[in-house]
Amino acid sequence: MRKDVRILLVGEPKVGKTSLIMSLVSEEFPDEVPLRAEEITIPADVTPERVPTHIVDYSEAEQSDEQLYQEISKANVICIVYSVNNKKSIEKVTSHWIPLINDRTDKDSRVPLILVGNKSDLVEHSSMETILPIMNQYQDIETCVECSAKNLKNISELFYYAQKAVLHPTGPLYCPEEKELKPSCIKALTRIFKVSDLDNDGILNDNELNFFQRTCFNTPLAPQALEDVKNVVRRNMTDGVKDNGLTLKGFLFLHTLFIQRGRHETTWTVLRRFGYDDDLELTQEYLFPLIKIPADCTTELNHNAYLFLQSVFDKHDKDRDCALSPDEVKDLFKVFPYMPWGPDVNNTVCTNEQGWITYQGYLSQWTLTTYLDVQRSLEYLGYLGYSIIYEQESQAAAITVTRNKRIDLQKKQTQRSVFRCNVLGARGSGKSGFLQAFLGRNLQRQRRIREDHKSFYAISTTYVYGQEKYLLLHEVMPDFDFLSEADLACDVVCLVYDINNPRSFEYCAKVYKQYFIDSKTPCVLIAAKSDLHEVRQHYSLTPHEFCRKHKLHPPQPFTCNSTDAPNKDIYTRLTTMAMYPHARLRCMCSCNRCTYCLCQNLLRSELLRSLKAQLRRVVFNSSSRPGRSLSSLTQWSVATLCQLARRCSHTCFWLPLSLFLLHVLTLC
Repeated sequence: MRKDVRILLVGEPKVGKTSLIMSLVSEEFPDEVPLRAEEITIPADVTPERVPTHIVDYSEAEQSDEQLYQEISKANVICIVYSVNNKKSIEKVTSHWIPLINDRTDKDSRVPLILVGNKSDLVEHSSMETILPIMNQYQDIETCVECSAKNLKNISELFYYAQKAVLHPTGPLYCPEEKELKPSCIKALTRIFKVSDLDNDGILNDNELNFFQRTCFNTPLAPQALEDVKNVVRRNMTDGVKDNGLTLKGFLFLHTLFIQRGRHETTWTVLRRFGYDDDLELTQEYLFPLIKIPADCTTELNHNAYLFLQSVFDKHDKDRDCALSPDEVKDLFKVFPYMPWGPDVNNTVCTNEQGWITYQGYLSQWTLTTYLDVQRSLEYLGYLGYSIIYEQESQAAAITVTRNKRIDLQKKQTQRSVFRCNVLGARGSGKSGFLQAFLGRNLQRQRRIREDHKSFYAISTTYVYGQEKYLLLHEVMPDFDFLSEADLACDVVCLVYDINNPRSFEYCAKVYKQYFIDSKTPCVLIAAKSDLHEVRQHYSLTPHEFCRKHKLHPPQPFTCNSTDAPNKDIYTRLTTMAMYPHARLRCMCSCNRCTYCLCQNLLRSELLRSLKAQLRRVVFNSSSRPGRSLSSLTQWSVATLCQLARRCSHTCFWLPLSLFLLHVLTLC
């Protein structure tokens, strides 16, 4: 909405333009009227719409044509004043003033006009019979007001209507010739309806209507008022109310009725609450709220944002199969002006056997967008109405800006949930296969992917010591001489080489020595296509010798040429290294000696699973027998944990054991 309003009064000499302004200001008819009144400003707290208003007078005797043209170009609304007892001044409205104004304004952004019939105290009849044909002929005319500067009749109303014509214009909303809403207005109101339809059943029930009313007007509707609204719709159309709820057609009809009855400020209040400007476009301030992201920090969705996105998914997953079919995806994005997800998204996140995006894949894509392009994520959340439904100031409330990575390294802990792994390697080394394997696709499934649908990203969840984290894999194009800062900025690096190609490892060795040898970023060598015969690499050192020399983990064998989904252990290890780059895990294999292997074995152990099952039974039995002492449950838990401890001599077990014991005591 505009921050101020500029009103220009024009018309023939002696019609009372200056008198109208002076009567408004002094609230009495002036004894002496100057040729022209000075520009006045009415403060915001005095006007009904709480917007500062500037009123400008025009005098043919004191101003040139050039000055008039300048004032026309600056005006937000123009009042053409005529005298109701002077036919010549009425004729001049169409023969002179309207053509002059139209010639000096852009055709696509015409200034609203108000016809003002002054000196109504001098006649007993109305001039409306003469004015109505003029109003029907020119669409730019908002309304006509008859008033009297002498007895102060309709003076305040005149300037209120002028202000209203600027702040709540009819033109963008309604076509008077067709007597229906304009397409752009229908499009905006349809989005508002779909956002407000929280269960996506195509109707607004009483709860949704009340939520809509509170959102736009800060007050709910009384039950009788709700029924009255629905009865008005029922009387005028057959399909406006269904199952005692308001349909989209009924919703649009109500707004048409508001406008036809001169209450278009109601429709504008709704539109502006949902982020629309005077041209019925979502404002930049709404779509892209200010958010500061310091250097070396990342952006993630917070808990409320994930809850909101989960509700959006549930709203559109009509068949309840935990996946979005192509039709369900289209329905979800109907509130967008364009389709934001292309076919590459299906090869970026997890899908089901039909190739449909799963619930996990859906959240992963949102996580990826927020991490790579937070402004785009804010825009998308704006289209979905996050700030409105969750009653937040803006979509920025959905974003968490993580702390600087250097602080994480100093404190040797992180609160981040998303970690980036850049995957580098020579052409044909198996980088794309490594990314797709993370999404559970073996080589056979990967061969079905069209070339133009391929993605350079893959994102999914992994579990590190029981915590769910997102790992984002990014395939970097193999251009050794031009690796950008974005190619190097990550939490962990994968250097992939083909064990069956003798020239594949050389690229990895050169990239490591050029960019990562002095970096604190953990690096891992992936020996891809391990199902094939390994050949000697054309490099001075073998991959194993290279790793020993530079104190790297041995090359990790990897293949996606299997009948089942590829093994995902390597991705968990990569996430662990990204989370704890300072830890320097001693191995990446199942050696049962390092911290990583021991903790992972414990979390996957049959003994721990049986312990959890026994614990559930004991808790259930104790709750069903209130007389049983819970202290015995605590003693049993400690005894069982001691049994676990005797099986392992490594001290690193005490961390997960302690955490589990804390969980037991909480249940107790």
